Amino acid sequence: MNSKPMIVLRVIIVVIGMLAFLSVFAVFRISSHSLILLGQTFLAVIIVTYGIFLKKIPNKIHAVAGILCTMPVVFVLFLGTYGRTSNVNYNEDVIIVLGAGVVGESVTRPLAHRLNVAFYYWRENPDAYIIVTGGLGDRATITEAEAMARFLTRRGVPRARILLEERSTSTYENLTFAQEILDKHFPNGFCAVLITNDFHLYRSVRTARRLGMDVNRLGANTDLYSWPVNYMREMLAVVNAWMFG
Repeated sequence: MNSKPMIVLRVIIVVIGMLAFLSVFAVFRISSHSLILLGQTFLAVIIVTYGIFLKKIPNKIHAVAGILCTMPVVFVLFLGTYGRTSNVNYNEDVIIVLGAGVVGESVTRPLAHRLNVAFYYWRENPDAYIIVTGGLGDRATITEAEAMARFLTRRGVPRARILLEERSTSTYENLTFAQEILDKHFPNGFCAVLITNDFHLYRSVRTARRLGMDVNRLGANTDLYSWPVNYMREMLAVVNAWMFG
């Protein structure tokens, strides 16, 4: 490899590392996943260092690095593709919106994306109920469910069409406790559309179906700057689900 392509490649790798590092600061105030952020910071330092010393690194290390980079890229493509392919028919009985953090009384940007998708779906199917899920977080003064309900009512959804699940602290609990409420509300069974951010949709649908719920899926966008921390965390969560259920 001549010097010019090598320089270009080094610059690209360093820029990728710097972007990964900057994204930590972009999501630091809205993310509670401190270990993931620490891991991303460490990974960003490794990438930058790798780019700076690229020419001095042995070919065997390059081969290993290529394999290690390919695996998460494939994973991201799988999660992202699944999350951006919807199968809703707009005849579902209920919209399930999973919680994603509240600061004070305000929903975070990932949660706002989910709620906006839920609102636009509800406009096409106004007979559907919306169940919002999430208990009281560390940085919140009201439950996630209550903050979500207020967001939707400000958009014009009648409060009577909104059901609140206010005990959960995880995806599994979101769905478990929501199912308890919905089984009482729909004694003859129900079909739901599950809404969460695209990166999170595969695991959420998988969990819902393992609980015996009839769900279709509809993904919300993920801000580009938050991709590293969200996809890194989700990859670990999916692998954990595959291994331990």
